[in-house]
Amino acid sequence: MADHSKQTCRRVDVGITRVFELFGKRWTGPIVSVLMQQPVHFADLRRAIPGISERMLSDRLSELGAAGLVVREVDEGPPLRVAYRLTEAGAAMGPALKELGKWADTYLAESGGC
Repeated sequence: MADHSKQTCRRVDVGITRVFELFGKRWTGPIVSVLMQQPVHFADLRRAIPGISERMLSDRLSELGAAGLVVREVDEGPPLRVAYRLTEAGAAMGPALKELGKWADTYLAESGGC
Protein backbone atom coordinates (compact mmCIF):
# COMPACT_ATOMS: atom_id res chain seq x y z
CA MET A 1 0.00 0.00 0.00
CA ALA A 2 1.22 3.52 -0.80
CA ASP A 3 2.76 5.65 1.95
CA HIS A 4 0.75 8.86 2.43
CA SER A 5 2.71 10.34 5.32
CA LYS A 6 3.29 14.08 5.54
CA GLN A 7 6.89 13.67 4.40
CA THR A 8 5.85 11.72 1.30
CA CYS A 9 3.06 14.13 0.35
CA ARG A 10 5.07 17.36 0.42
CA ARG A 11 3.80 20.26 -1.58
CA VAL A 12 5.50 21.33 -4.75
CA ASP A 13 7.97 24.18 -4.22
CA VAL A 14 6.01 27.44 -4.04
CA GLY A 15 8.57 29.37 -6.13
CA ILE A 16 8.47 26.80 -8.94
CA THR A 17 4.68 26.90 -8.85
CA ARG A 18 4.67 30.69 -9.27
CA VAL A 19 7.22 30.54 -12.13
CA PHE A 20 5.20 27.99 -14.09
CA GLU A 21 1.91 29.79 -13.46
CA LEU A 22 3.40 32.61 -15.54
CA PHE A 23 5.89 30.88 -17.87
CA GLY A 24 3.72 27.81 -18.35
CA LYS A 25 1.28 29.82 -20.44
CA ARG A 26 1.59 29.57 -24.18
CA TRP A 27 3.60 32.39 -25.81
CA THR A 28 5.14 33.77 -22.60
CA GLY A 29 8.53 32.15 -23.15
CA PRO A 30 8.88 33.25 -26.78
CA ILE A 31 7.86 36.82 -25.90
CA VAL A 32 10.49 37.06 -23.16
CA SER A 33 13.04 35.42 -25.44
CA VAL A 34 12.54 38.09 -28.12
CA LEU A 35 12.68 40.88 -25.53
CA MET A 36 15.96 39.47 -24.14
CA GLN A 37 17.66 40.73 -27.29
CA GLN A 38 16.43 44.35 -27.14
CA PRO A 39 13.34 46.52 -26.63
CA VAL A 40 10.83 45.84 -29.42
CA HIS A 41 7.82 47.67 -30.85
CA PHE A 42 4.51 45.82 -30.63
CA ALA A 43 4.22 45.18 -34.39
CA ASP A 44 7.79 43.88 -34.60
CA LEU A 45 7.22 41.63 -31.61
CA ARG A 46 4.11 40.18 -33.24
CA ARG A 47 6.03 39.52 -36.48
CA ALA A 48 8.82 37.83 -34.51
CA ILE A 49 6.41 35.26 -33.04
CA PRO A 50 4.56 33.44 -35.84
CA GLY A 51 1.03 32.37 -34.95
CA ILE A 52 0.38 34.74 -32.05
CA SER A 53 -2.66 37.00 -32.35
CA GLU A 54 -2.58 40.68 -31.43
CA ARG A 55 -5.00 40.07 -28.58
CA MET A 56 -2.97 37.19 -27.14
CA LEU A 57 0.24 39.21 -27.41
CA SER A 58 -1.42 42.13 -25.68
CA ASP A 59 -2.77 39.85 -22.92
CA ARG A 60 0.60 38.20 -22.30
CA LEU A 61 2.41 41.55 -22.28
CA SER A 62 -0.11 42.82 -19.71
CA GLU A 63 0.50 39.76 -17.53
CA LEU A 64 4.26 40.18 -17.80
CA GLY A 65 3.88 43.86 -16.95
CA ALA A 66 1.74 43.07 -13.90
CA ALA A 67 4.41 40.59 -12.79
CA GLY A 68 7.05 43.33 -13.03
CA LEU A 69 8.98 41.71 -15.88
CA VAL A 70 8.08 44.02 -18.80
CA VAL A 71 7.67 47.77 -19.17
CA ARG A 72 5.50 49.44 -21.83
CA GLU A 73 6.95 52.63 -23.30
CA VAL A 74 5.00 55.00 -25.56
CA ASP A 75 6.79 57.05 -28.21
CA GLU A 76 4.35 59.89 -28.98
CA GLY A 77 5.67 60.11 -32.52
CA PRO A 78 4.28 60.86 -34.95
CA PRO A 79 3.46 58.13 -35.53
CA LEU A 80 2.53 56.90 -32.08
CA ARG A 81 4.47 53.70 -31.35
CA VAL A 82 4.54 51.43 -28.35
CA ALA A 83 7.66 49.49 -27.40
CA TYR A 84 8.25 46.90 -24.71
CA ARG A 85 11.41 46.13 -22.79
CA LEU A 86 12.35 43.83 -19.96
CA THR A 87 12.80 45.20 -16.48
CA GLU A 88 15.81 44.20 -14.41
CA ALA A 89 13.75 41.31 -13.03
CA GLY A 90 12.78 40.20 -16.53
CA ALA A 91 16.34 40.37 -17.81
CA ALA A 92 17.46 38.30 -14.82
CA MET A 93 15.56 35.37 -16.37
CA GLY A 94 18.15 35.28 -19.19
CA PRO A 95 20.52 32.68 -17.74
CA ALA A 96 17.65 30.37 -16.72
CA LEU A 97 16.03 30.60 -20.17
CA LYS A 98 19.36 29.90 -21.90
CA GLU A 99 19.81 26.79 -19.77
CA LEU A 100 16.27 25.64 -20.55
CA GLY A 101 17.02 26.13 -24.26
CA LYS A 102 20.17 24.00 -23.99
CA TRP A 103 18.23 21.35 -22.12
CA ALA A 104 15.55 21.33 -24.84
CA ASP A 105 18.19 20.99 -27.57
CA THR A 106 19.63 17.97 -25.80
CA TYR A 107 16.54 16.17 -24.53
CA LEU A 108 13.44 17.23 -26.46
CA ALA A 109 12.68 16.03 -29.95
CA GLU A 110 12.07 18.80 -32.48
CA SER A 111 8.39 19.46 -33.14
CA GLY A 112 8.80 20.25 -36.82
CA GLY A 113 7.91 23.94 -36.39
CA CYS A 114 9.99 26.94 -37.46
